[in-house]
Amino acid sequence: MTLSTSQPSWPLNGQQPELLFSQLSHLGLISVTGEQGRSFIHGQVTTDISSLENDQWRWGAHCDPKGKMLASFRTFAKDDTLFIMMPKDTLALDLPQLQKYAVFSKAELADISDAWLLLGVAGEQANAWLTAQFGELSAELTLIDGGIILHDAGRYIVAIDKTHADAFIAKIEQPIFDASAWQTLEILAGYPNLGASHQGQFVPQMCNVQAVNGISFNKGCYMGQETVARMKYRGGNKRALYIVSGKVSAPLTADSQLEIALEDGEGFRRAGTIIEAVQRDGQVLLTAVLANDTQLDAKLRVAGDESSELTLIALPYSLEDQD
Repeated sequence: MTLSTSQPSWPLNGQQPELLFSQLSHLGLISVTGEQGRSFIHGQVTTDISSLENDQWRWGAHCDPKGKMLASFRTFAKDDTLFIMMPKDTLALDLPQLQKYAVFSKAELADISDAWLLLGVAGEQANAWLTAQFGELSAELTLIDGGIILHDAGRYIVAIDKTHADAFIAKIEQPIFDASAWQTLEILAGYPNLGASHQGQFVPQMCNVQAVNGISFNKGCYMGQETVARMKYRGGNKRALYIVSGKVSAPLTADSQLEIALEDGEGFRRAGTIIEAVQRDGQVLLTAVLANDTQLDAKLRVAGDESSELTLIALPYSLEDQD
Protein backbone atom coordinates (compact mmCIF):
# COMPACT_ATOMS: atom_id res chain seq x y z
CA MET A 1 0.00 0.00 0.00
CA THR A 2 1.43 3.36 -1.08
CA LEU A 3 -0.10 6.67 -0.01
CA SER A 4 0.23 9.82 -2.07
CA THR A 5 1.03 12.70 0.27
CA SER A 6 1.65 16.41 -0.15
CA GLN A 7 3.34 19.11 1.90
CA PRO A 8 1.13 21.59 3.78
CA SER A 9 0.79 25.06 2.31
CA TRP A 10 -0.43 26.90 5.40
CA PRO A 11 1.90 28.99 7.61
CA LEU A 12 3.56 27.08 10.44
CA ASN A 13 1.74 29.17 13.05
CA GLY A 14 -1.29 30.06 10.95
CA GLN A 15 -4.77 28.73 10.24
CA GLN A 16 -4.91 25.01 9.56
CA PRO A 17 -7.63 22.96 7.84
CA GLU A 18 -10.81 22.09 9.72
CA LEU A 19 -10.05 18.45 8.88
CA LEU A 20 -6.44 17.40 8.52
CA PHE A 21 -4.98 14.01 7.63
CA SER A 22 -1.27 13.34 7.93
CA GLN A 23 0.66 10.15 7.23
CA LEU A 24 2.91 9.49 10.22
CA SER A 25 5.66 7.87 8.20
CA HIS A 26 8.27 9.13 10.68
CA LEU A 27 6.84 7.02 13.51
CA GLY A 28 7.18 3.30 14.10
CA LEU A 29 5.68 0.63 16.36
CA ILE A 30 7.15 -2.00 18.65
CA SER A 31 4.95 -4.90 19.75
CA VAL A 32 5.51 -6.49 23.15
CA THR A 33 3.96 -9.91 23.74
CA GLY A 34 4.54 -12.89 25.99
CA GLU A 35 3.61 -13.91 29.50
CA GLN A 36 6.00 -11.39 31.08
CA GLY A 37 5.87 -8.77 28.34
CA ARG A 38 4.21 -5.99 30.32
CA SER A 39 6.11 -6.65 33.52
CA PHE A 40 9.39 -6.59 31.59
CA ILE A 41 8.64 -3.21 30.01
CA HIS A 42 7.38 -1.91 33.36
CA GLY A 43 10.83 -2.52 34.78
CA GLN A 44 12.55 -0.68 31.94
CA VAL A 45 10.64 2.59 31.48
CA THR A 46 9.53 5.67 33.41
CA THR A 47 5.79 5.18 33.03
CA ASP A 48 3.60 2.80 35.03
CA ILE A 49 2.80 -0.04 32.65
CA SER A 50 1.23 -2.26 35.31
CA SER A 51 -1.70 0.11 35.81
CA LEU A 52 -2.24 0.87 32.11
CA GLU A 53 -5.82 0.01 31.17
CA ASN A 54 -6.98 -1.03 27.70
CA ASP A 55 -8.77 2.29 27.24
CA GLN A 56 -5.68 4.39 28.14
CA TRP A 57 -2.39 5.46 26.61
CA ARG A 58 0.59 7.18 28.15
CA TRP A 59 3.83 8.95 27.36
CA GLY A 60 7.02 7.43 28.72
CA ALA A 61 10.80 7.29 28.38
CA HIS A 62 13.38 4.53 28.23
CA CYS A 63 16.65 5.51 29.89
CA ASP A 64 20.18 4.18 30.16
CA PRO A 65 21.58 3.30 33.61
CA LYS A 66 22.66 6.93 34.08
CA GLY A 67 19.11 8.17 33.57
CA LYS A 68 19.71 9.63 30.09
CA MET A 69 16.94 9.00 27.59
CA LEU A 70 17.37 6.41 24.86
CA ALA A 71 13.81 7.00 23.65
CA SER A 72 10.57 8.81 24.37
CA PHE A 73 7.35 7.11 23.33
CA ARG A 74 3.61 6.63 23.55
CA THR A 75 2.41 3.27 24.85
CA PHE A 76 -0.98 1.54 24.73
CA ALA A 77 -2.40 -1.98 24.58
CA LYS A 78 -4.85 -4.06 22.61
CA ASP A 79 -5.77 -7.59 23.67
CA ASP A 80 -2.54 -9.29 24.73
CA THR A 81 -0.19 -6.90 22.92
CA LEU A 82 1.49 -3.82 24.32
CA PHE A 83 2.46 -1.25 21.68
CA ILE A 84 5.25 1.31 21.91
CA MET A 85 5.25 4.17 19.38
CA MET A 86 8.33 6.31 18.73
CA PRO A 87 10.29 7.91 15.86
CA LYS A 88 11.55 5.21 13.50
CA ASP A 89 15.19 6.25 13.70
CA THR A 90 15.05 6.02 17.49
CA LEU A 91 13.24 2.68 17.32
CA ALA A 92 16.01 1.18 15.19
CA LEU A 93 18.53 1.84 17.98
CA ASP A 94 16.32 1.39 21.02
CA LEU A 95 14.68 -1.94 20.16
CA PRO A 96 17.99 -3.87 20.29
CA GLN A 97 18.68 -2.34 23.72
CA LEU A 98 15.33 -3.59 25.01
CA GLN A 99 15.72 -6.98 23.37
CA LYS A 100 19.11 -7.42 25.01
CA TYR A 101 17.41 -7.58 28.42
CA ALA A 102 14.20 -9.24 27.24
CA VAL A 103 16.03 -12.55 26.73
CA PHE A 104 15.89 -12.99 30.51
CA SER A 105 12.08 -12.71 30.54
CA LYS A 106 9.19 -14.44 28.81
CA ALA A 107 8.75 -11.45 26.54
CA GLU A 108 8.97 -11.01 22.78
CA LEU A 109 9.63 -7.60 21.20
CA ALA A 110 9.37 -6.89 17.48
CA ASP A 111 9.41 -3.98 15.04
CA ILE A 112 5.98 -4.12 13.39
CA SER A 113 6.14 -0.73 11.68
CA ASP A 114 5.84 -2.17 8.18
CA ALA A 115 2.64 -4.02 9.05
CA TRP A 116 0.75 -0.97 10.34
CA LEU A 117 -0.46 2.34 8.96
CA LEU A 118 -0.21 5.35 11.28
CA LEU A 119 -2.35 8.33 10.35
CA GLY A 120 -2.88 11.59 12.23
CA VAL A 121 -6.32 13.23 12.16
CA ALA A 122 -6.81 16.75 13.50
CA GLY A 123 -8.91 19.88 13.15
CA GLU A 124 -12.33 21.01 14.35
CA GLN A 125 -14.07 18.30 12.33
CA ALA A 126 -11.77 15.44 13.33
CA ASN A 127 -13.98 14.04 16.09
CA ALA A 128 -17.13 14.18 13.97
CA TRP A 129 -15.41 12.51 10.99
CA LEU A 130 -13.95 9.68 13.06
CA THR A 131 -17.24 9.19 14.92
CA ALA A 132 -19.04 8.84 11.58
CA GLN A 133 -16.62 6.10 10.56
CA PHE A 134 -16.19 4.18 13.82
CA GLY A 135 -18.92 5.23 16.24
CA GLU A 136 -18.53 7.01 19.56
CA LEU A 137 -14.92 7.57 20.63
CA SER A 138 -13.59 6.93 24.12
CA ALA A 139 -11.83 9.65 26.09
CA GLU A 140 -8.31 8.33 25.50
CA LEU A 141 -8.28 5.19 23.37
CA THR A 142 -10.84 3.54 21.13
CA LEU A 143 -10.45 -0.01 19.83
CA ILE A 144 -11.62 -0.44 16.24
CA ASP A 145 -11.66 -3.33 13.80
CA GLY A 146 -8.01 -3.98 13.02
CA GLY A 147 -6.66 -1.07 14.99
CA ILE A 148 -6.66 1.60 17.67
CA ILE A 149 -7.46 5.32 17.83
CA LEU A 150 -5.52 7.43 20.34
CA HIS A 151 -7.30 10.61 21.42
CA ASP A 152 -4.93 13.44 22.33
CA ALA A 153 -6.41 16.87 23.13
CA GLY A 154 -8.55 17.07 20.01
CA ARG A 155 -5.98 15.32 17.84
CA TYR A 156 -6.11 11.63 16.96
CA ILE A 157 -3.66 8.95 15.90
CA VAL A 158 -5.20 6.05 13.99
CA ALA A 159 -3.06 2.91 14.12
CA ILE A 160 -4.50 0.27 11.81
CA ASP A 161 -3.00 -2.92 10.46
CA LYS A 162 -2.46 -2.80 6.72
CA THR A 163 -4.93 -5.58 5.98
CA HIS A 164 -7.64 -3.09 6.99
CA ALA A 165 -5.93 0.09 5.83
CA ASP A 166 -7.14 0.27 2.22
CA ALA A 167 -10.79 0.35 3.27
CA PHE A 168 -10.00 3.09 5.77
CA ILE A 169 -8.04 5.21 3.29
CA ALA A 170 -10.84 4.91 0.73
CA LYS A 171 -13.11 6.87 3.08
CA ILE A 172 -10.80 9.91 3.07
CA GLU A 173 -11.77 12.55 0.52
CA GLN A 174 -9.36 15.27 1.67
CA PRO A 175 -5.65 15.53 0.79
CA ILE A 176 -3.32 13.48 2.97
CA PHE A 177 -0.33 15.55 4.07
CA ASP A 178 3.14 14.32 4.81
CA ALA A 179 4.50 13.87 8.32
CA SER A 180 5.54 17.52 8.66
CA ALA A 181 1.88 18.52 9.10
CA TRP A 182 1.61 16.34 12.20
CA GLN A 183 5.05 17.34 13.46
CA THR A 184 3.88 20.96 13.38
CA LEU A 185 1.03 20.09 15.75
CA GLU A 186 3.29 18.00 17.99
CA ILE A 187 5.82 20.80 18.27
CA LEU A 188 3.12 23.33 19.14
CA ALA A 189 1.97 20.88 21.84
CA GLY A 190 5.50 20.88 23.30
CA TYR A 191 5.88 17.11 22.90
CA PRO A 192 9.19 15.32 23.55
CA ASN A 193 9.81 13.39 20.32
CA LEU A 194 13.42 12.35 20.82
CA GLY A 195 15.35 11.51 17.66
CA ALA A 196 18.16 8.97 17.44
CA SER A 197 20.83 11.68 17.23
CA HIS A 198 19.96 12.80 20.78
CA GLN A 199 20.05 9.43 22.50
CA GLY A 200 21.91 9.47 25.81
CA GLN A 201 21.99 13.27 26.11
CA PHE A 202 19.03 14.26 28.29
CA VAL A 203 17.37 13.17 31.51
CA PRO A 204 13.58 12.93 30.87
CA GLN A 205 12.79 16.13 32.80
CA MET A 206 15.05 18.05 30.40
CA CYS A 207 12.50 17.24 27.67
CA ASN A 208 9.42 17.85 29.88
CA VAL A 209 8.41 14.18 29.96
CA GLN A 210 7.07 14.70 33.49
CA ALA A 211 4.83 17.53 32.26
CA VAL A 212 2.99 15.21 29.84
CA ASN A 213 2.48 12.57 32.56
CA GLY A 214 5.25 10.36 31.23
CA ILE A 215 7.00 9.68 34.56
CA SER A 216 5.61 7.79 37.52
CA PHE A 217 7.40 8.63 40.75
CA ASN A 218 5.48 5.96 42.67
CA LYS A 219 6.22 2.83 40.63
CA GLY A 220 8.95 0.29 41.30
CA CYS A 221 12.51 0.35 40.04
CA TYR A 222 13.39 0.90 36.40
CA MET A 223 16.50 1.67 34.40
CA GLY A 224 17.87 5.09 35.38
CA GLN A 225 15.31 5.64 38.14
CA GLU A 226 17.83 6.97 40.67
CA THR A 227 18.81 9.90 38.45
CA VAL A 228 15.23 10.68 37.43
CA ALA A 229 14.06 10.67 41.06
CA ARG A 230 17.00 12.81 42.18
CA MET A 231 16.07 15.44 39.60
CA LYS A 232 12.63 15.70 41.19
CA TYR A 233 13.36 15.42 44.90
CA ARG A 234 16.81 17.00 45.13
CA GLY A 235 16.65 19.41 42.23
CA GLY A 236 19.59 19.93 39.93
CA ASN A 237 17.81 19.93 36.59
CA LYS A 238 18.76 23.13 34.77
CA ARG A 239 17.14 22.49 31.39
CA ALA A 240 13.71 22.19 29.79
CA LEU A 241 12.04 21.79 26.41
CA TYR A 242 10.86 25.00 24.73
CA ILE A 243 8.86 25.83 21.59
CA VAL A 244 10.70 28.14 19.19
CA SER A 245 9.56 29.79 15.96
CA GLY A 246 10.94 32.31 13.51
CA LYS A 247 12.74 32.78 10.23
CA VAL A 248 16.01 31.39 8.89
CA SER A 249 18.01 31.87 5.71
CA ALA A 250 19.50 28.38 5.48
CA PRO A 251 18.16 24.85 6.00
CA LEU A 252 18.50 23.38 9.46
CA THR A 253 20.64 20.27 9.79
CA ALA A 254 21.05 17.57 12.43
CA ASP A 255 24.00 19.56 13.78
CA SER A 256 22.25 22.94 13.98
CA GLN A 257 22.56 24.65 17.36
CA LEU A 258 20.77 27.63 18.88
CA GLU A 259 22.34 30.80 20.25
CA ILE A 260 20.80 33.36 22.60
CA ALA A 261 21.41 37.11 22.68
CA LEU A 262 23.54 38.35 25.58
CA GLU A 263 21.82 40.61 28.10
CA ASP A 264 23.91 43.59 27.05
CA GLY A 265 22.91 43.04 23.42
CA GLU A 266 26.53 42.65 22.40
CA GLY A 267 26.54 39.30 20.69
CA PHE A 268 25.25 35.77 21.26
CA ARG A 269 26.25 32.65 23.16
CA ARG A 270 25.37 29.00 22.72
CA ALA A 271 21.89 28.29 24.07
CA GLY A 272 20.72 24.78 23.33
CA THR A 273 19.91 21.80 21.15
CA ILE A 274 17.15 21.40 18.56
CA ILE A 275 15.04 18.29 19.18
CA GLU A 276 12.39 18.34 16.44
CA ALA A 277 11.91 20.89 13.65
CA VAL A 278 9.71 21.72 10.68
CA GLN A 279 10.93 24.16 8.05
CA ARG A 280 8.84 25.76 5.30
CA ASP A 281 9.41 28.81 3.09
CA GLY A 282 12.11 30.30 5.30
CA GLN A 283 10.04 29.78 8.46
CA VAL A 284 10.87 27.26 11.17
CA LEU A 285 9.01 25.79 14.10
CA LEU A 286 10.94 23.63 16.52
CA THR A 287 11.38 22.27 20.00
CA ALA A 288 14.72 22.81 21.72
CA VAL A 289 16.31 22.02 25.06
CA LEU A 290 17.39 25.31 26.68
CA ALA A 291 18.28 26.52 30.16
CA ASN A 292 15.07 26.27 32.20
CA ASP A 293 15.31 29.90 33.28
CA THR A 294 15.18 31.15 29.67
CA GLN A 295 12.75 34.07 29.50
CA LEU A 296 9.84 34.04 27.06
CA ASP A 297 11.03 37.30 25.47
CA ALA A 298 14.53 35.92 24.77
CA LYS A 299 15.98 36.52 21.31
CA LEU A 300 17.57 33.52 19.65
CA ARG A 301 19.13 32.58 16.35
CA VAL A 302 20.61 29.55 14.60
CA ALA A 303 24.38 29.34 15.05
CA GLY A 304 26.05 30.19 11.75
CA ASP A 305 22.94 31.91 10.39
CA GLU A 306 23.34 35.48 11.58
CA SER A 307 20.21 36.72 9.80
CA SER A 308 17.97 34.16 11.50
CA GLU A 309 15.49 35.49 14.09
CA LEU A 310 13.81 33.17 16.58
CA THR A 311 11.46 33.70 19.51
CA LEU A 312 9.81 31.48 22.10
CA ILE A 313 6.18 30.39 22.19
CA ALA A 314 4.61 29.73 25.58
CA LEU A 315 4.26 26.07 26.48
CA PRO A 316 0.66 24.79 26.66
CA TYR A 317 1.35 23.10 30.01
CA SER A 318 3.03 23.85 33.32
CA LEU A 319 6.55 22.80 34.28
CA GLU A 320 5.76 23.10 37.98
CA ASP A 321 6.07 19.80 39.87
CA GLN A 322 2.81 17.93 40.20
CA ASP A 323 2.68 15.78 43.35
